[in-house]
Amino acid sequence: MASLKALKIRIGSVKSTQKITKAMKMVAAAKLRRAQEAAVAGRPYAERLEGVVASLARNVGVGASPLLAGTGKDQVHLLVVATSERGLAGAFNTNIVRAARRKAEELEAAGKTVRFYIAGKKGRVMKRFYPTGIVADHDLSAMKTASFDAARDIADDLIARFKAGEFDVAHLFYARFQSALVQEPIGAQIIPVAIPEVKGAKASDATVEYEPSEEAILDDLLPRNVAIQIFRALLENAASEQGSRMTAMDNATRNAGDMIKRLSIQYNRARQAAITTELVEIISGAEAL
Repeated sequence: MASLKALKIRIGSVKSTQKITKAMKMVAAAKLRRAQEAAVAGRPYAERLEGVVASLARNVGVGASPLLAGTGKDQVHLLVVATSERGLAGAFNTNIVRAARRKAEELEAAGKTVRFYIAGKKGRVMKRFYPTGIVADHDLSAMKTASFDAARDIADDLIARFKAGEFDVAHLFYARFQSALVQEPIGAQIIPVAIPEVKGAKASDATVEYEPSEEAILDDLLPRNVAIQIFRALLENAASEQGSRMTAMDNATRNAGDMIKRLSIQYNRARQAAITTELVEIISGAEAL
């Protein structure tokens, strides 16, 4: 049986850990509210912009821009894995990485070439599985909160690589926030911009005049749309990270409490056994006299 001193030290250590996890839970809960509001507020704009781009693309045709038409090939796929910079967030980062690996395995099974673009420190785990497949590791450590500037930097880099012929299709992986308990890993094609097929969709018959032309507007909106979709992913990730961390720290705090109870019982039993042993020794010594 463990010594009383060792048990006492262990109980103290677990209590210290419990204080830390409880504090982290409270911090995550405070950050979650702001991050959730930002993520929810950003969804309508991103969805509406996708709709506007889709509408213009149907009128103009996908051949109007490489970001719509693509390279004409479907061989090299770039998987953009957006994760957090910090850990201790439950399965948040693991689920995103797992979704990206699953997609990579599907593409490789179909004979495609897969490359990875890392955005976020925790995505670097991909280097273990694809040590030669990482084309970029975008540092987000300076970003305290999700920002459009960071998203635009990533979008500009991706578009430049696309125009240079480094890949044919880009997919973005992140976690869509649903609640503090549920964050859904998402994989979406962002380059070339995927135009959803609407049954019966056709060019609008309404008399609409564009100034400048539809082609010019589309050329301006396409890069902006890529940046907005990445910004949306960063916002969703920020909320998902805090929700997952809050849940993980809550579970850790409760587990620490359970461990403290078990160790306390063990400590009391050991202490009682020690006292009993001392009494037996005293009584035995008295009888010997």
